[in-house]
Amino acid sequence: MALRHAVLAALLDSDFSGYQLAKAFDVGVANFWHALPQQLYTELAKLEKEGLVAGREVVQHGRPNKRVFTVTGAGVAELERFAAAEPKPTFIRDDLLVKVQAADRVGAGHVVRQLDERAAAATTRIAAFEALLARLRGDQAEDDYLRHGTRIGPYLTCLRGLALERETREWCTGTASVLRAREAAHAEQI
Repeated sequence: MALRHAVLAALLDSDFSGYQLAKAFDVGVANFWHALPQQLYTELAKLEKEGLVAGREVVQHGRPNKRVFTVTGAGVAELERFAAAEPKPTFIRDDLLVKVQAADRVGAGHVVRQLDERAAAATTRIAAFEALLARLRGDQAEDDYLRHGTRIGPYLTCLRGLALERETREWCTGTASVLRAREAAHAEQI
């Protein structure tokens, strides 16, 4: 997947300025695609040049004008092409896992601290996902929303993000606990 597809998919929900798109990425899209704001602005310019999005100037009183982007028919066709293509396999690339792998040889103190920080960050993201899911479904029960909701894609990707963050928190907490216990046992042997 290229950043272009994540941007096009995010723009399906609403017209966004670059700033609003960055905020949308932080809340929902970031659970499956990370991008810096500068990357988003660059990608929007490319997409507009290719005719996949259209930009328009919005005049704001008391603030600078902003440029707002919407997906064009060509952009939707690009997403349809992308959706029909075979997905690439998922893989994990995480420096914290490399640190855990080496913890036996390099000492676990720094790794345990980083696991605790990752668990805390996951807890924060869990709360954000839960709030976003509640906002998306409104006053509907989840089962009703899943059957009858108007835009189900963002909801489903947020459910995946929520599950990932819960699993991450559980793994980090458990791994930190194991490493702490091993360090304590090793200290007793010395």
